[in-house]
Amino acid sequence: MNSQELVTLNVGGKRFTTRFSTIKQFPTSRLTRMLDGSDQEFKMDGGQIFVDRDGVLFSFILDFMRTQRLILPIDFSDYLRLQREALFYELDPLVDLLNQELLLQPRPALMQVYFLSRNTQTFFRVFGSCSKTIDMLTGRITVFIEQPSAPTWSSNCCPPQMTLLQLPPQRPSYHDLVFQCGSDITDNQTGVRYISIKPDNRKLANGTNVLGLLIDTLLMEGFHLVGNRTVSSEDKTECYSFERIKRPEALAMNKTVKPVVAIMPAQSQKKK
Repeated sequence: MNSQELVTLNVGGKRFTTRFSTIKQFPTSRLTRMLDGSDQEFKMDGGQIFVDRDGVLFSFILDFMRTQRLILPIDFSDYLRLQREALFYELDPLVDLLNQELLLQPRPALMQVYFLSRNTQTFFRVFGSCSKTIDMLTGRITVFIEQPSAPTWSSNCCPPQMTLLQLPPQRPSYHDLVFQCGSDITDNQTGVRYISIKPDNRKLANGTNVLGLLIDTLLMEGFHLVGNRTVSSEDKTECYSFERIKRPEALAMNKTVKPVVAIMPAQSQKKK
């Protein structure tokens, strides 16, 4: 291969070698002007052009120029810095794409589960920043309350039969729901409150078991447990915090570059 077809860029101490044709796909970019000598700030020295910019971020920029796709780690967060570098190199297609990503970048959905165990009863309050998740949990959670059945002619000689009354959890607002399980004592009668969370069909009265099933449900919905703390040392209320972040799978842009440009999540950041 003719050496004239290749160019070496030293960006912040990191060396990158690519084809002239790769850079000249973007004729209005500053990189193209570096190659044809019209940008007086940058000169060829020792067979390479030195650019005093971030070399790690440039690896994403060069990959974009090669493939017309911007592949980023799934936990990438330096969008503003990458956008600043794209502006420096005057890569308008990349700037526009990053503008889309910044506008559509989702905020994390937050969930908090408050858990209080007192004597034979356990109380739950679930707060969510996304009302749709609270709606989903409301549809899955059922409270079963033991109640004595209606008396019959033979009730004087037999203990009353218990039936289960089904109720949804209470919704104080669009963003939270409350429910409880365990033993209820009213008018010298003891009844039990059970909790069922679909698709699990078990009816659970033990608060610790209900908490474990609720946490499993949130994990299956893509949430991650980010911490737990004791809210009140007096009544030993515990709070479990969860977070879920969903990234858009792909973004397309309307520019003159013929290949479709999209942001695709990558599993790990590769340094060149």
